[in-house]
Amino acid sequence: MEESKLSIKAALRILETTDLHVHMMNYDYYGDRPVSEYGFAQTASLIRQARAEKKNVLLFDNGDLLQGNPMGDYMASGGLAEQAEVHPVYRAMNELGYDAATLGNHEFNYGLEYLDRVLAGASFPYTNANLYLDGADVPANAHYLPPYLLLERTVEDEEGHVHPIKIGVIGLVTPQIMNWDKANLEGRLKAEDMVETAKAFVPKLKEEGADLIVLLAHCGYEDIPEAPMTENAVLHLSRIPGVDAILFGHAHKVFPGAAFEGKTGVDLKRGTVNGVPAVEAGYAGDHLGVVDLDLELGSGGWKVTGGQAEARPVYNAAQAAALVRTDDAVAEAVREAHEGTLAYIRAAVGETTEPIDSFFALVRDSASVQIVNDAQRWYLKKEMQGTPYENLPVLAAGAPFKTGGRYGPSYYTSIPAGPLAVKHIADLYNYPNTLCAVLLNGAELREWLEWAAGLFRTIDPQGGSGQSLIDPDFPSFNFDIVDGVSYTIDVSRPAKYSAACELLHPDSRRIGDLRYEGRPVEDGEKFVIATNNYRAFSTPIANPDGRRVVLEAPDENRQILTDYIRSSGVLAPKADGNWKLTGVPAGLTAELLSSPEARGAGLPAGIEFAGMTEDGFARFTIEVSALNHG
Repeated sequence: MEESKLSIKAALRILETTDLHVHMMNYDYYGDRPVSEYGFAQTASLIRQARAEKKNVLLFDNGDLLQGNPMGDYMASGGLAEQAEVHPVYRAMNELGYDAATLGNHEFNYGLEYLDRVLAGASFPYTNANLYLDGADVPANAHYLPPYLLLERTVEDEEGHVHPIKIGVIGLVTPQIMNWDKANLEGRLKAEDMVETAKAFVPKLKEEGADLIVLLAHCGYEDIPEAPMTENAVLHLSRIPGVDAILFGHAHKVFPGAAFEGKTGVDLKRGTVNGVPAVEAGYAGDHLGVVDLDLELGSGGWKVTGGQAEARPVYNAAQAAALVRTDDAVAEAVREAHEGTLAYIRAAVGETTEPIDSFFALVRDSASVQIVNDAQRWYLKKEMQGTPYENLPVLAAGAPFKTGGRYGPSYYTSIPAGPLAVKHIADLYNYPNTLCAVLLNGAELREWLEWAAGLFRTIDPQGGSGQSLIDPDFPSFNFDIVDGVSYTIDVSRPAKYSAACELLHPDSRRIGDLRYEGRPVEDGEKFVIATNNYRAFSTPIANPDGRRVVLEAPDENRQILTDYIRSSGVLAPKADGNWKLTGVPAGLTAELLSSPEARGAGLPAGIEFAGMTEDGFARFTIEVSALNHG
C-alpha cells in the first residue's frame, strides 16, 4: 500500500503537424477554390480539440513549411515586403503556441538568407542536430541551429498535483538536401547522417537531465537495411535506446495507416515502430499527429511506461465531409497574405485554346507535360547559341507532377480553355526548380528512360485484366518524359531500376524504338537535355559521373514557362505522342486511379470509368493497344 502511494502517474500528449507546405488556408490556389480536404486553418481546430481532451499537451512542427504552393512563391518573390514582417506561416502558427519545430528539406528552396529572415518570425524555438556550418571562416562542428532543446515544463498528475519535467527535443533533416539544394547550400552548410547524429545526442540529453526524448525527424519510413546517409531512416531511429517518441514526415504518408501493414517493427494498433510511439501526419494539414505517453515518476525522474499514436484527419473522404470547422484566428492571421496570393495567382500571362489536364498523363502523352518541355527546349536552344554545344540536338525532360498518389484525388492539373494565369503556371509546374542542362550520349539517355519507366508495374500478358499499372512507391515526379525523341515502354518486362536508381534487373529492356528525327538513336551520339536542378544534381542516372551539367541557369523553370507562354500569346497545346506503352495484348485491360473529374473530361479511346475507391479516387480500365490508336 505504501508503495502505491509513492507511485505518481501522469499522461502527456504530443501533437504534430508536418509538411504543411504553406497550406495555411483550406484553399486550392491552383483551382482557385476553397476546399475541405486540407489546410492548417482546419488542422488548428483539431489542435484545439486535442488540447481540450488532455491536461498536459505539447505541440511540434516537423518541417516543410515555407514552400509548396503559390502563397510560398508569392511571399518569396516580394509578398514579404518588409524586413520586420512575419511570414504568414508563423502568423498562423504563433496563434497556436507551438513548443518547438525543426526544418524540412524544402525550407532551403529559397536560399539561406530568406530562411534566416523568416525564421526570426517564429515565436517558438527551432532545432536541428545534423546540419553544420561549412566554410573556411566558421568554427569546427558549429551547428546551423541548436542541435537540441531541453524544454522545461510542468505536468499535472492523476491526483491534480503539478510537477516539473524536462523534455529533450532533437531535430533531424534528411541529408539529401545537400544534393537537392546544392546551389543554395554548397560551401555554406553540410549535413551528417541522421541515425549517427541521434545516437550521439540522445545520451547527451540524458546526461543534461532530460526525462524523455522526442525526435523531430524530417524523414520517412522505409523498410530497408540501415546504410549511411539514408534518406528515410525512421525504422533505424526507432532502434536507438532512450528515444521515447518519434514525429516524422517528408514522405507525405499517414502513420499509423494501412500503407504500413506488415512492415518491420510496425504495430499499427498501437502506432509504434519497434515499440516507440510514432506518428506521421500526412500532407498540407490533412491530419494531426497525436502521441499519448503514459508517465510515471520515480526516484530517477519521469519515465515513459507506455504510449500509443494516431493520426486524426480533417476530412472524411468516404462521406466527402469536413470533420472540423475553419479556425477563425488562423484565417484572420493569414487573411492579408491570402488576399495577396489570390491577386498574384489571377494575373494573366496568356491564353490556351484547349483545356490542359494531367488525368491520364501516366499512361499517354499529355499536353500538361508537353507545354513544359516545349518551354524548356525553347529556352535551352537560345542559351546554347554561341557555345560548344550549339549544334547538338536539344531535348527536354519533364514529369507529370500532379497525378494524385499520396497527395490525394484532388491533386491533378486541370486548366480550362481560356486565359492562362500565374495560378495555372504553378499548376503545371509546382516546384521552384531552376533549369539545368546535362550532356549525355545515346546510351546514357536510354538508361535515363529505363529508370523513369520504373513507374510501371510489370504486367503479365497471361495474367488477365485488372492488374494495377502504376507502382505507388515510384513518385510520378520521377517519371521523366523526354521530348525531342520518340520511344516505346514495354510494361510486360520488369523494371530495370528502382526509384532510387538501384539496378534491379540488369538484362531487362523496357525502352524500345528510341529515335531522333525518325532515325534510331546511336549509343555514342551526344544530346543536350534540359531538366531541373533537382534532377541534375540528385539523380545519378541523369548525371552519371557528376560532371555532365553544361548549364546552370539562374531562371526558374516556372519563370521560363511563363515567358514562353507570354511570347506565344495564344497556345493550342497538344501532346505530340512521342512515347507509347507496349507489351499488353489486345483485349487485356489494366487499372489506373485518377481524379473523379476525369470522368467528365471526354475519355480517350481505350480508357473507361470503372467505379470509385473508398478514398475518393476514380478507377479506370486501360486497354493499352486501343490507347495507342486513340
